[in-house]
Amino acid sequence: MTRKAPASVRTTCPYCGTGCGVLAGASRDGDVVIAGDPAHAANSGRLCVKGAALGETFGLEGRLLYPEIHGARASWDQTLDLIAARFSQTIETYGPDSVALYVSGQFLTEDYYIANKLMKGFIGSGNIDTNSRLCMASSVAGHKRAFGSDTVPNTYEDLENADLLILTGSNLAWCHPVLYQRVAAAKAARPDMKIVNIDPRRTATSEIADLQLSLAPGADVALFNGLLRYLAHVGSIDASYVQRHTSGVAEAVAATHVWTEEAVARQTGLSIDEVSRFYDLFARTPKTVTVYSQGVNQSSAGVDKVNAIINCHLLTGRIGKPGAGPFSVTGQPNAMGGREVGGLANQLACHMDLDNPLHRQHVQEFWKAPAVADRPGLKAVDLFHAIGDGRIKAVWIMGTNPVDSLPDADAVRSALADCPFVVVSDVMRATDTTALAHVLLPARAWGEKDGTVTNSERRISRQRAFRTAPGQAMPDWWALAGVAQRMGFADAFNHKEPDEIFSEYAAMSGFKNAGSRDFDISGLAGLDRAAYNALEPVQWPVVKSSEDTSAQKRFFADGRFYTPDQRGRFIATPYRAPDASATTGHPFILNTGRIRDQWHTMTRTGTAPRLSQHIAEPFVEIHPLDAKALGVSAADILNVENQRGGILARALVTNRQRRGSVFAPIHWTDQFASNARVDALVAPVVDPLSGQPELKYSAVKVSLWPAAWFGFAVAIRRPKNIGAGYWALAPIAGGWRIELAGLSAPRNWLAFAHSILAGGDDLDIAEFCDAATGQRSYVASKDGETTGVLILGPGPVEAARDWLCAQFRKADRISLLAGRPGGERRNPGRQICACFNVGVVTIGDAIAAERCQTVEAVGRATQAGTGCGSCIPEIARLILQTGVSTHHAGVSLAS
Repeated sequence: MTRKAPASVRTTCPYCGTGCGVLAGASRDGDVVIAGDPAHAANSGRLCVKGAALGETFGLEGRLLYPEIHGARASWDQTLDLIAARFSQTIETYGPDSVALYVSGQFLTEDYYIANKLMKGFIGSGNIDTNSRLCMASSVAGHKRAFGSDTVPNTYEDLENADLLILTGSNLAWCHPVLYQRVAAAKAARPDMKIVNIDPRRTATSEIADLQLSLAPGADVALFNGLLRYLAHVGSIDASYVQRHTSGVAEAVAATHVWTEEAVARQTGLSIDEVSRFYDLFARTPKTVTVYSQGVNQSSAGVDKVNAIINCHLLTGRIGKPGAGPFSVTGQPNAMGGREVGGLANQLACHMDLDNPLHRQHVQEFWKAPAVADRPGLKAVDLFHAIGDGRIKAVWIMGTNPVDSLPDADAVRSALADCPFVVVSDVMRATDTTALAHVLLPARAWGEKDGTVTNSERRISRQRAFRTAPGQAMPDWWALAGVAQRMGFADAFNHKEPDEIFSEYAAMSGFKNAGSRDFDISGLAGLDRAAYNALEPVQWPVVKSSEDTSAQKRFFADGRFYTPDQRGRFIATPYRAPDASATTGHPFILNTGRIRDQWHTMTRTGTAPRLSQHIAEPFVEIHPLDAKALGVSAADILNVENQRGGILARALVTNRQRRGSVFAPIHWTDQFASNARVDALVAPVVDPLSGQPELKYSAVKVSLWPAAWFGFAVAIRRPKNIGAGYWALAPIAGGWRIELAGLSAPRNWLAFAHSILAGGDDLDIAEFCDAATGQRSYVASKDGETTGVLILGPGPVEAARDWLCAQFRKADRISLLAGRPGGERRNPGRQICACFNVGVVTIGDAIAAERCQTVEAVGRATQAGTGCGSCIPEIARLILQTGVSTHHAGVSLAS
């Protein structure tokens, strides 16, 4: 019998700020079918590997399904009553600034609006901040300094129309894969298009670049100050534009006088030729777009980096025009929506300013609020300092995991452990943050909640529910409104559905605006439920007078800005080097970031087996010469530490890393690894204007962790207790894969095998020991069915990991004990293509045997790269490196 395909619902991806449209449907047996929405302007049907795997993240294992108080199940009425009472009592005793909300770019706009309204309008404190503070706060501050408003002037089409695309601090290929695919398609259609990639590391994005600038960490301002000086020196100035539409040019250019090309080369570590090539390319290419992301924003000088970039575009008049402009791309699905709705501690809703008395008056009048906050609240890092020192006595954390994601993460954990009252709303029961909560509230996940998000090009899209929420999970706005009602604000929080919230928010955007503020969607106010449900993706502004709500809007095309004199402002940006005071005894600079297939702290992606096959454990990138000096070989375990803490991670030795620097991903938590919370190493140093922390520059010491033994296991059940100093878990189809290492051998290897393979007394374990190599192998079975495999050795275990993960329930015992397929069967190698499960060995074979010299040829031979396209940069690199490391069957990161 043919199963009827589920009806598709048009919704929006919950990952990065690209805002891809998704067609999703849930069948009666619980399967979720996912496809890209060809009608959505952001992606035209494309999805990255994370988006394509969304259907695999809906299992109920680990879900928080019911409210809890002190670990005991409670009703919603009990929990909301308790939260309202504790918040009210705390405010009465200590004042409104003694409570706080810490929210998330995972929020829908409707959630954000209610949270902001409650905190700033009715509690009367600015103490609501968001994890987007870690993502794009420097862009917000830079935009406001230059434009008078937090306005992103560009659209995605500009990326395709540019003749020169500069990517700085943005690994677009892995962090915004669909935008990367759009850029790659544009360059293929127009080979004369030039791409410059500015990043201390060579990344997957480097594969498409005509010029790679691997500058020293933190040297961006020097590079762009030098560019401004060069443009002024050679006369590459749009003098008419500068005169008519800008102010402050003389001061900004004067501040760059020391930044000759020679000085820039010394500060950045680039060659004079590299600097000159970049500057000349910018000067002679009118259609230039500069895309920047976390590598620029996440800095103690992040705002100056943003303004240094904007200065170059203002000087050349390359803003407000097709194919030109400075373009901030956001890291979360609704980071832009949070900015619009005042989610940051120093903002009010609808791009009104908290420090503007007139704006506060507008907000109070519109909300009919008792007392709008009259000063900015505490930004994220300072907010958790205040929790730690007792100034904040009650905090509600929603949709984020600050125990892992904030700098000085161990101090954050200690602060929450000592806080008198901690509420956490989450989808998952066990996170490193939920462990510290007094009250837990079950939130609805993607596919269950209903509302809007705004992407990096200001496009508002609907997230629509297409499946029933499990247990008693409820929307975040509903829980916030329930507390607000119980605190005595029922009239202002009587919303029944998200369309009512959106309509109120849209009306607020036009309230006493009349063109004075950039953000205006008043044309969408008054939508009834049917119209809201049918809302098509639309870019703002959408004002009441506009009849066309589908047309793309371009800001600043008329040269008018939102400053008092309507001129764009040049900002002098003297170079400030990152704080190097802690480098004594810590000679390496740690950079942090994301990988292709995981998201934030893996509460969603960590449940999808497909997304753990590409990279299955935490790692540290280190240059080969640095590794040699430390006595480190590929796949050893590294100890990375400083005065705040330490992590253990697998060594990835690669010349794509700068000497003296290391890179580690942000995703691993105590739920998935023994000790890999990388933000525990990051100092709580922030930009003085934006409050965004320095997440790309931490002084650390790196050393070999002297493991006496290593192991790899696959098992049908997750081990409860892992007796190893180093371990990392990842899901596979029907079980778990486990990396292991230890400083000393267990007393009884067989007992250890029982514990790792989740065995009981009735488990049969076959053992094989090779005295010559010191390798031990164990295959566990129950009632004749294989349940697990464990392979141990004195060095990093060279086993066919991907083959074991796929075949351990089916393969013969001899092959399992050997750790690789027998006979003529080939090990596919480390997974490269997640869509079609194509490994590095299979691709290497195609390149070598079939002489595939293009990505398209590899796709025809193996299907790799023909799905979502996220693996294309790596395939391109393998083609260039034919025969290098492609046939290694060892640890997951060896190639």
